[in-house]
Amino acid sequence: MKLICYNPRMNSSSPWVSASAALILLALTGCGGNARHDLLIAQKRGRGADRDNAAPSTVGIRYTLRAEKTWQLNPPNGERFDASGLLLTPEGNLLTVSDRGPSLYQIQLQENTNAANILLLPKLFTREQLAGSAGENLSRFDVEGIGRDEQGRLYICEESHRWIFRADPRRDHVELLKIDWSPVQKYFDAVDLNASFEGVAAGKGRLYVANERQRCRIIVVDLKTLGIIDDFSVRPSASHARDLHYSDLCWFDDALFVLLRESRRVLKIDPESHRVLVEYNFSEMESGPEVLYRTRYPTGTMEGLAVDREFIWIVTDNNGLGRARYPRDLRPTLFKCRRPDR
Repeated sequence: MKLICYNPRMNSSSPWVSASAALILLALTGCGGNARHDLLIAQKRGRGADRDNAAPSTVGIRYTLRAEKTWQLNPPNGERFDASGLLLTPEGNLLTVSDRGPSLYQIQLQENTNAANILLLPKLFTREQLAGSAGENLSRFDVEGIGRDEQGRLYICEESHRWIFRADPRRDHVELLKIDWSPVQKYFDAVDLNASFEGVAAGKGRLYVANERQRCRIIVVDLKTLGIIDDFSVRPSASHARDLHYSDLCWFDDALFVLLRESRRVLKIDPESHRVLVEYNFSEMESGPEVLYRTRYPTGTMEGLAVDREFIWIVTDNNGLGRARYPRDLRPTLFKCRRPDR
């Protein structure tokens, strides 16, 4: 079943459905999926799935995010670039990845302009390194999320195979982490390979992995033993959705930050209690006339998250679509938002 929603902010002659009908269809389809398939999955999982996904009831302090500055990102060689993760290193470098293939990139910000260049970093997470460590050379590596631990090692996840790769920049070495996912297997969708690992972050000897949707879950891995030691879910205060979309994770200042694309929120989480400490709403920012993207689904476009002491950085995966005001410009947008809690 296809769902086509009318967006009043877009000057479009596309077919539209009434608001009430759209809500019913969204509930049935899980935001544009196959209604019959989702119904069968829900029946198979039973009501226990809702209890599994129940989040702590505590509500954090709420703020609204506003962009202090935005950049349109110029892709390497002018090719389509779907940014699917973001990392701000202690040295101040912004790194990103694309879900259209392997490789690591750096965003080179430029002063006095609203454009920034995406530069290929050729020595880490190359196709040869990923294929060699996994023992399989995929036609396409669906790379999502990027994280960094205290030792400076970098992590990415490959969504279609639920792989986690780790790279040591000091040795140009990449390895596939041998993690036994069986303790959390019940949260994995057996059919939809695109409802898988979407974000990764590391802190205090732990790796946090975001299982994106269908049965969204944050999985915690001990980096010494590579054993799963915890799993949980969180949700924004006003959400009553059957399912959420965890589209990226970030670790900063001993807290875990979660990007929720569909809910248009960033949550700051206590990693021990799983309590929501702060909730940042970016729905108004994302729908601004200069940055509003055309989309195939009503789930939003934000897919990369980085946090520092003063700012929250968010980048779009606009799936090769342009903004409503600039439909021919297919570049991703990087948002720099001053933290309202500082």
